[in-house]
Amino acid sequence: MLGRILSFYTRYFALWVVLFGAAAYRWPGPFVALGGYNKLFFSLTMFGIGAVLRAEDFKRIIQNPVVVLIGSAAQFTIMPLGAFLVTRWFGLPDELAVGLILAGSAPGAMASNVMSYIAKADTAYSVSLTTVSTLLCPLLTPGLTFLLAQGTKLEVPFWGMMLDVMIMVVIPLFVGFGVRHVLREKMEKIQPVFPALSVTFIIFICSLVIALNRDRLREVTGLVLAAVLVLNVYGLAAGYGVGALFRMSRPRRRTLTIEIGMQNAGLGATLALAHLGPKAAIPAAIFVFVCILTASGLASFWQKTAPAL
Repeated sequence: MLGRILSFYTRYFALWVVLFGAAAYRWPGPFVALGGYNKLFFSLTMFGIGAVLRAEDFKRIIQNPVVVLIGSAAQFTIMPLGAFLVTRWFGLPDELAVGLILAGSAPGAMASNVMSYIAKADTAYSVSLTTVSTLLCPLLTPGLTFLLAQGTKLEVPFWGMMLDVMIMVVIPLFVGFGVRHVLREKMEKIQPVFPALSVTFIIFICSLVIALNRDRLREVTGLVLAAVLVLNVYGLAAGYGVGALFRMSRPRRRTLTIEIGMQNAGLGATLALAHLGPKAAIPAAIFVFVCILTASGLASFWQKTAPAL
């Protein structure tokens, strides 16, 4: 019974993001009061993700290095460069521009694994890509943001971001993986708890951004929403294009579409809040809404079609 409830809660991630985002806009106080625990919450999110990884997930990376390399390279070129071009096209102010570049430079979102499963894509490939991009992000996420934000007046603290990503992402991820490896059977019994835990903290992070930017949202939401939507659709289309270019199977093309179109924007929002200011976190928070909705719609559409070869 509990497993069904947690599965329902996790599956309707997008709905809770919208509902709690609306609550944060209406009653920002409780969310702002918990803002100081934001990094801790994200670390717990990554611990939960690490706890559902298996040794087989890492073996797949070794067994298919070329396709994983292609997907990872696409992840960290298509979206960061796309974010840079979109900020120029829309003429976003510096804070919003750097925030969108940061969101585009984030690794793949763990929610993409669930979406790939629903879409009848190659779920194992999705897990491999997300794992690799997460391990690479301590260097690439702050590094790409630093390079692509050079034309703005906003200073990007590369070393501070890198240290934060190590503390919030990589260490908790491996601690979670280690705990699962040691406890094994005991952890298997509570597996459904960890995706739900991760969903809860991502919802909180998005809600916190909304609560902190309540007075600014009316001014920027329309512009940023359009920019984020363009970036997301571009990522989805480019992901499928890369898969087609390298003549991958159609399930893998679906995986790349979802993997590249979705970003771990929760990490982007957390880093923006810590190093760039609340306004810079707005694009990342909106990206969570947009990418979950578009990926959910695409996955639902593909789910109804016959598995492709």
